[in-house]
Amino acid sequence: MDTELKSMNPDPSKTDPVSRDDGSNSKDDRPLLKSDSNRNSSTTGESIEDLEKKFAAYVRNDVYGPMGRGELPMVEKVLLGIAVVTLVPIRFVLALIILVVYYIICRLCTLFSAPNRDEEEDQEDFAHMGGWRREVIVWCGRFLSRMLLFVVGFYWISVSYRDIDLPDQNKSSSQNEGKDQSEEPERLGAIISNHVSYLDILYHMSASFPSFVAKRSVAKLPLVGLISKCLGCVYVQRESKSSDFKGVSGIVTERVKEAHENSSAPMMMLFPEGTTTNGDFLLPFKTGAFLATAPVRPVILRYPYKRFSPAWDSISGALHVFYLFCQFINHMEAIWLPVYYPSQEEKDDPKLYASNVRRLMAREGNLTMSDIGLAEKRIYHTALNGNISLPSVLHQKDD
Repeated sequence: MDTELKSMNPDPSKTDPVSRDDGSNSKDDRPLLKSDSNRNSSTTGESIEDLEKKFAAYVRNDVYGPMGRGELPMVEKVLLGIAVVTLVPIRFVLALIILVVYYIICRLCTLFSAPNRDEEEDQEDFAHMGGWRREVIVWCGRFLSRMLLFVVGFYWISVSYRDIDLPDQNKSSSQNEGKDQSEEPERLGAIISNHVSYLDILYHMSASFPSFVAKRSVAKLPLVGLISKCLGCVYVQRESKSSDFKGVSGIVTERVKEAHENSSAPMMMLFPEGTTTNGDFLLPFKTGAFLATAPVRPVILRYPYKRFSPAWDSISGALHVFYLFCQFINHMEAIWLPVYYPSQEEKDDPKLYASNVRRLMAREGNLTMSDIGLAEKRIYHTALNGNISLPSVLHQKDD
């Protein structure tokens, strides 16, 4: 499922993140990795080593090397051979069974229900369905998502909840205290997470079963299509340059506002970076997740590894799944930060809101901020595939 948000906000922010004036942590002063404004003339003829320095956020640092095609040591080849005849078949069958079982559950629960449709924006979902059927879909989805992670080697997931003091949050607290004591505090609008792998989606499904942003083609996929509708995914046409960008952004904003105002509405889960990294970096945030000016819950995901990195950066999907299935144990860490309540200044400026949340996540997750994005990722991938001149990709970047 593609959750990248580029189509929601086609013009990436070119401003440097603005830090909240808390003056409490020197990590906010770490240098950014700058993209080269003269890339059109300088990229031609550059070595892979030079590109790896420039596009460090997408470089694989595990034993499998760039694109998972590096020369493996003999020990790793032996371990892969053992896994191919033992782990891979078992895991493949179990994963397929879990997927089919959940599809059947979703099919039965939606059998006599009409989906929520938005014909104008070509959106359709079952996330607004209430009653016991919705409860079955949610709880089975959370359980089976965690089982799927278990099957592929994530036997333990380290989850921590950090209680930290956020600047300007005292104002929001005092405002909440000024309300009637019987009223609940201001509700969450969306969950915000860094994006490292498609595995991020399975974790968030198991943790809170939110709605995601997905490519429109996902809705038509066998098995996964119906599941995505039960999640309440917002579908986008990524490569299209039609006027429906504003429509999609508007749908996401409406869904975030709905979750903020209605406790029974599905929660939105957004990856504001717009693409995956190797897990050590945090890219600029798109503003689509922050236009509703609702509070957000930041989550930081990390994948510690010794041999194979679960990050989906410069490796093909099929090869990534194969290597993932071959690992005897995989590791994941989830860090949940407190709900972030925007100040009035941030509500008036979504870019400021996005960059402040980004700085907070970079500081708490010990992540390096980079100002490169999806266009640079395509350049790096094209270079790895042997086309060092990169003319077509560079023209896409200019457009």
